[in-house]
Amino acid sequence: MSGSSSSASFCPPGNRPYVLVAAILASSMGFIDGSVLSIATPAIRADLGASLGDAQWFSNAYLLFLSSLLLIGGAAGDRFGLRNVFALGIALFVAASLLCSVAPGPLFLIVARAVQGMGAALMVPGSLAIIAKAYPRDERGKAIGLWSSFSSLTTILGPVVGGLVLTGLGDWSWRLVFAINLPLGGIALALLYLKVPPDRPEADRRLDPLGGTLVTIGLLLVAFGLTGSDGDAAPISHILTYGGVGVLVLLGFLWWERRARAPMLPLQHFGNVAFSGAQGLTFALYFALAAVTFFLPMTMIGGWGVTAAEVSIAFLPFGIALTILSPFAGRLADRVGPGPMIAAGAVIVAIAFALLGLLAPLHSVWLGVLPVIVLMGIGMSAVVSPLSTAVMTSVSDRDTGLASGVNNAVARVAGMLAIALMGGVAAFVFERALGGVAELPLFFGLLPDAPLPPEAETMRLAANDAAFAAIAYSNAALALISAGIAWFTQKRTF
Repeated sequence: MSGSSSSASFCPPGNRPYVLVAAILASSMGFIDGSVLSIATPAIRADLGASLGDAQWFSNAYLLFLSSLLLIGGAAGDRFGLRNVFALGIALFVAASLLCSVAPGPLFLIVARAVQGMGAALMVPGSLAIIAKAYPRDERGKAIGLWSSFSSLTTILGPVVGGLVLTGLGDWSWRLVFAINLPLGGIALALLYLKVPPDRPEADRRLDPLGGTLVTIGLLLVAFGLTGSDGDAAPISHILTYGGVGVLVLLGFLWWERRARAPMLPLQHFGNVAFSGAQGLTFALYFALAAVTFFLPMTMIGGWGVTAAEVSIAFLPFGIALTILSPFAGRLADRVGPGPMIAAGAVIVAIAFALLGLLAPLHSVWLGVLPVIVLMGIGMSAVVSPLSTAVMTSVSDRDTGLASGVNNAVARVAGMLAIALMGGVAAFVFERALGGVAELPLFFGLLPDAPLPPEAETMRLAANDAAFAAIAYSNAALALISAGIAWFTQKRTF
């Protein structure tokens, strides 16, 4: 993403608003898919007859290719022209969205989501970079502010609208979550090719296809090893075989990155304590956040029988808190340093996770979940902006784009591994907690096809709550670890 550092704009002043609109529309597609999917997952499982393992791969197939190819996607924009690569990413994302919307079964949807992740790997880095490249420095802040505002609005309203649609139209309407990308992506592509001139490629910029291949295969094997099937936890032999080979491939990736002429992940930056600490706390905290926010809607909808609309409204304060409080946290971090802010925010998040596990047996959306979501939003609002500051200030100005890309990729890898590993934890705890009704076809986060006898239903609910509590408590501990990493590795003024 080195193009974002250029002071010269490739775009005439009159055409810059079209760049901004195209970037906002592209970001909206990614945010809508990301924020609504966890709420839509129970409907997808019911409509397609998908297992818990399938549900994990609906998310992880996307995250796998997005996280592993994100850095190459950013470099490709410089190498082949930012507009061209950005448009290619949008086109691939939209085509895959169409396939998702007509998926006849789980495997088809998983493959389509993988292709969508490839498109996102080209689209996500370009969304902000093309704004930075199209606008001169003295106008860039305002344009990025508008992009950020609309992105926040999409993140907030997307789940609410999606939840209302799912509740009002039934399980089949999850397909509309993907179909909405067709008009959004079509308008973005039209603006890019009709109103935005091509930028100049950097012909000497090298890519790292071998690195991208190795990290993708390694993460795929690790995620596959951790993911069970048909609602069962993965056997130890499965985890050790595939996970072990995956770890060896990832070690091969690190070996290659130390020797490549143009590595996608320059390892020398990890010798910097502040930089490596920022990546470590990001991995721990975003692992925990992804695990809880993915499995909580599944617990509420597929376990308690709550509607998707209620779940989406309960999550609304999270996005509102991030939007309103993050700027204040950023300014406070300038005074006390990012370390104390991130540590305090992570501790608040840990408390929120623990409370979610503790209050799960109440099955109360408004008295149990909603207040804790508010607390979680306050905690994360204290983290997001200071973490960006910590990442950007841990490297020289010329490497800020790379640092941001690495941090983004780390967060997404953490989310993918969280969903893979915690799904196995949930399945294991659920199976053990069922006890005497284990012979019935019951699965974590999925309502039974027919009403159960009262005693069996009580045990199903208790098993569902126990499975989610295991996720909540373990990730509360992980959030505390991230707080410790922040306190000891990041800058503080006292």
